[in-house]
Amino acid sequence: MIALVTGASSGIGYATARIFAENHIDLILCGRRNSRLVALENEISGRVKTIKLVFDVTDRKHVFEKINSLPEEWKNIDIVLNNAGNAHGLDLAQDASLDDWEAMIDINVKGLMYVTKAVLPYMIRNKKGHIVNISSIAGKEAYLKGNAYCASKHAVDGFNNGLRQDLLGTGIKVSLVSPGAVNTEFSTVRFKGDKERADKVYEGFEPLLAEDIADLIYFIVSRPRHVNIADSIILPSAQASATNFYKQ
Repeated sequence: MIALVTGASSGIGYATARIFAENHIDLILCGRRNSRLVALENEISGRVKTIKLVFDVTDRKHVFEKINSLPEEWKNIDIVLNNAGNAHGLDLAQDASLDDWEAMIDINVKGLMYVTKAVLPYMIRNKKGHIVNISSIAGKEAYLKGNAYCASKHAVDGFNNGLRQDLLGTGIKVSLVSPGAVNTEFSTVRFKGDKERADKVYEGFEPLLAEDIADLIYFIVSRPRHVNIADSIILPSAQASATNFYKQ
């Protein structure tokens, strides 16, 4: 089997690539930071075959060039994990930066759609495949100051549902994973590198780890061919909704 993983250089993408490798799934590792991809490749070398694609999902031309440049044997893609995504800023809509808004729409929505569109011809040709899109609890409910981020993840939810219907009968499964609070570099990016502020997000409770999401993703893609887990929400046990936490 071959899996293409975007955002493989850190967090959920990195952890999922590792669990895929443990289960003998060859990997197309995609990300912007080549040095991180090299480190991951070195870690899993000897267990599976790997190939790196260094690109930014927001660059439509580059996405198609890189995926279409894959050697023919690597185009038999069984799994796509659309994981690349980001949050930028946490401000009231009236105070928010348009640059932050555009970055979230470009990465979380357009980038995911570009990668999907680039891979679909190969999956349709092979009459099989599984596309797993990473969303968020923010794609199920909006919260204060989440405006554009929540909008971007609601869009992923909508695209996922439409894609699953469009691909009915093609042999391609489509699944959505919507995590709650996961302790990765996500919050550090959202707060523009302010790690102290990012760390406070997870104070007083035990958040999920990237490995928890990776376990769920592997479970989803390892179901029998007639089974599709179309939608899933995964939260830490101390979280009941996007903003409702039990903290000690």
